[in-house]
Amino acid sequence: MKAIASINTVIYTLLTVLYFYQFIYIVIALIGEKRKKKQPEYEPKKLHRFAFIIAARNENAVIGNLIKSIKAQNYPSELIDVVVVADNCTDNTAEIARSCGAIVYERFNKVLVGKGYALDYAFNKIKEDEGDYTAYDGYFIFDADNVIDRNYVREMNKTFDQGYRVVTSYRNSKNFDTNWITSGYSLWFCREAKYLNNPRMILKTSCAVSGTGFLTSSEIIKKNGGWKCNLLTEDIQFSVVNILEGEKIGYCDSAMFYDEQPETFKQSWNQRMRWSKGFYQVMFKYGRELIAMAFKKRQMFVSCYDMFMTLAPATLLSVGCMLLNLIFLVLGAHNFTLFKKVFPVAMESIGFACVSFYLLMFSIGLLTVITEWKKILASPKKKIISLFTFPLFMLTYIPISLVALFKRVEWKPITHCVSKSMEEIELQQQYKQ
Repeated sequence: MKAIASINTVIYTLLTVLYFYQFIYIVIALIGEKRKKKQPEYEPKKLHRFAFIIAARNENAVIGNLIKSIKAQNYPSELIDVVVVADNCTDNTAEIARSCGAIVYERFNKVLVGKGYALDYAFNKIKEDEGDYTAYDGYFIFDADNVIDRNYVREMNKTFDQGYRVVTSYRNSKNFDTNWITSGYSLWFCREAKYLNNPRMILKTSCAVSGTGFLTSSEIIKKNGGWKCNLLTEDIQFSVVNILEGEKIGYCDSAMFYDEQPETFKQSWNQRMRWSKGFYQVMFKYGRELIAMAFKKRQMFVSCYDMFMTLAPATLLSVGCMLLNLIFLVLGAHNFTLFKKVFPVAMESIGFACVSFYLLMFSIGLLTVITEWKKILASPKKKIISLFTFPLFMLTYIPISLVALFKRVEWKPITHCVSKSMEEIELQQQYKQ
């Protein structure tokens, strides 16, 4: 019985040690908030020219609001172009995008399916039309369901102008208050912005791109000959590749955009299944190189270690520990005397793991809700309820991670239907505090 207890202790201690740095991140984020207010605002030396690249597949319900929010930016309009790739569309996404003032390329390819291929198509068309990828200083990558704050480009330009060739931003949600699934996503993304990317930026280590809402220099696109990240999670692959090549990904917390989260468990299951499988793909492809680079170049240790732990399947290690205890229970069932000894140890371990996980996620959610209260688009009641459902949402990653390990996963489109303009979001912010 001591062997079972010892194995459990070793696994839990190992996980605590490996991820302890993220608790340090929390302290840095809270301290850094006070110091940031005392620092003078950076004035950019140049207003750069940008293009927004939007890969859209049957997004006629939402594409117009994103383009309108881009056109309404507090930034010279002649320095912003909007490029939409209507990717295998069977609706009028292309027509709506054109009517809103976007440059539209229509792509029809049923073999090379996915956002990465659509982005590469857009960049190649820009090179063909403009003569070079560097016709723009940088490219914003967005999903069609997003909308952006009026000062988004202005704020991102400040960070870009400081020399960061990849910059990510604050990912908020349009539909936090729909149900426990949307609030679960939303809290995680707010936490990611505030307590992961923010402290990384303070420490001047590398941040990480998360799906959408980021800026990349045209020099990087030119160096790569377009967009070459085509795994199931092209965003995390793009982050890892750039970190390994010595780039420091920046973060601009004053640039906010709003994302739509899946509202049904089926959609959420499919999306997170793709994310989990994509993380495995990136880990298997780049994990060894990240560890090697962390020890090869000391200045890259934190960035490489941090990214490796982001990819590491900690969920599987926890599940493995629980399964080990269940196996001991099954084996002990054939011997009543042995079962009496094994049962309390195994159940105590499983119970401890579940309660600890719930309390940890509750604490993370509580801290995030408190500090990001004014940014969250929901009533006070729904914000409080989300604290209790957030750990349950995170627990659903356990079966998803297990199935993704063995199942073949392909990219599937997510239906977006929350048509909400930036003006509507601003009104919601005023009335739901």
